[in-house]
Amino acid sequence: MKSLGLAESEVDESFVLSRGPGGQHLQKNATCVVLVHRPTGVRVRCQESRSQGLNRFLARRRLVEKLEARRAGEDSTAEAAREKLRRQKRRRSRRARARLLADKRHHSAAKAARRAPGEE
Repeated sequence: MKSLGLAESEVDESFVLSRGPGGQHLQKNATCVVLVHRPTGVRVRCQESRSQGLNRFLARRRLVEKLEARRAGEDSTAEAAREKLRRQKRRRSRRARARLLADKRHHSAAKAARRAPGEE
């Protein structure tokens, strides 16, 4: 953290109940660590282990990695990949769906025309 010039006073730390398998230990103790770097708004959540101390260490390391990646510009490539995935999953308009189905029918008819006469 010192190499990036991050101060502990810039980081908000909170503890929440972990989720997932782990039994009664997870439901009774707040072992999940949430760190927020106030100047950039970067949020990190860590619940790798059942130990709060280890999760604090891992969360800080993850926060530093995220901030380094952001400074290096790698965040923009990851953001571009997320945006591409979002565009792919977006619902198509009625006109686009109709055009897509028409193209599929046309392609299917062209393939059917290439088949041998007795083949179905």
